[in-house]
Amino acid sequence: MRFIHLLSCGGTMEKIYSERTGSVENIEDKVVRYLDRLRLPETHVETTRLMNKDSLDMTDADRHIVLDAVRTKLSERAAPIVITHGTDTMVETGMCLKRSLPELSVPIVLTGAMTPLGFENSDGLQNLTESLFAAHLLPAGVWLVMHNNVFPIDAVRKDRTLARFVSTQQPLA
Repeated sequence: MRFIHLLSCGGTMEKIYSERTGSVENIEDKVVRYLDRLRLPETHVETTRLMNKDSLDMTDADRHIVLDAVRTKLSERAAPIVITHGTDTMVETGMCLKRSLPELSVPIVLTGAMTPLGFENSDGLQNLTESLFAAHLLPAGVWLVMHNNVFPIDAVRKDRTLARFVSTQQPLA
């Protein structure tokens, strides 16, 4: 049986449309509902909800909550970790983890969505599924998995014009 820790931070993936305010908001936990839709034979995903925030509202204190949770999970069971997170500051949180955890023995994968789970054309379920798969294949380190791409956390940035993540490394000639 494979085991994955999943830490949920909110972000666009978890947003819902609020009729009361007429906007999308982080109110409820959606990741667990969507995990239940996936066929994951021989895989146990243990989920922990850390917060439900838009990543633009995340602070350094929030990043330390994520870091402390990662340390706790790794001390309980050294297994891959997937973190669902808002895309705007996902790289910042990933870099905090990379700097603070230089001796990782498992992969940590950050993922999110440009469109909320359950909305038409949402990329959330695809990114979640790919992240769970990648967590079993990637070497130890901190990674970002989105839109059928895998990036080392220190070599990626969000391109708002393209609405996707792009590598910051120069391609090999």
